[in-house]
Amino acid sequence: MHIPPAAPGARGKVWFVGAGPGDPELITLKGQRLLAQAGAVLFAGSLVNEAVTRFAPAGCEVRDSSRMALQEMTDWLTQQARRHATVVRLQTGDPALYGALIEMARPLSAAGIEWAVVPGVSSAMAAMAAAGESLTLPEVTQTVVLTRVAGRTPMPEGEDLAALAAHRCTLCIFLSITLLHKVQAALRQAGWAEDAPMLVVHKASWAQQERIVRGTLADIKERCRQAGIVSQAMIVASPTLGALHWPDLAHSRLYDPAFTHRFRKASA
Repeated sequence: MHIPPAAPGARGKVWFVGAGPGDPELITLKGQRLLAQAGAVLFAGSLVNEAVTRFAPAGCEVRDSSRMALQEMTDWLTQQARRHATVVRLQTGDPALYGALIEMARPLSAAGIEWAVVPGVSSAMAAMAAAGESLTLPEVTQTVVLTRVAGRTPMPEGEDLAALAAHRCTLCIFLSITLLHKVQAALRQAGWAEDAPMLVVHKASWAQQERIVRGTLADIKERCRQAGIVSQAMIVASPTLGALHWPDLAHSRLYDPAFTHRFRKASA
């Protein structure tokens, strides 16, 4: 495929593309199309499945950013945008979630480089899909919190996990598998029962690498230790977990035959 260069004196466009959780087929069609016409691709090699870069054409310059500092990354993207019409920065999951998107976009804007974002499938959704679970259920919870616990990056005031867990909704906890003891402590502080169900999914959607661990607040850390899960894992605490096997379940009003909406009149 011919890779169009940037016009002389012009600047190309940098696309921040969500590569999804791991499975190359979970990238969006738009993301795949942009990769197919890219002249340069910078991918987060410590997290993004390298197989996703195979959508790039022959002759495309593909570079792994895992050993690069932020300044090196933005300098490289700026240089490539002066050579190519389309430059792709591949980020794990969705670029807007823990992706340093604004940190990279600000220098590009300052340099007069146009940029845009293509959303991607988050590991939170992929983890629940892998486990056959639902983030929300009628009359159980209609709220999902995407968060993390404080590690080297502190949490802003008012966003500690215990405060969020007090809502008793679905918690998708990123970047915290090595701090699982802190997760347990926060849930206990918020009053969650020791037998509250918990789910950990390692490398959700990665072929031959995905692992699913189910447990309770009391034993999830030990189960993960036994499974050897120490990185790239989504932690989910939710009152919806295990609903497939509940004896009773509240149903959505949308599909109730006695419920009228603009596409269907009630039949009873």
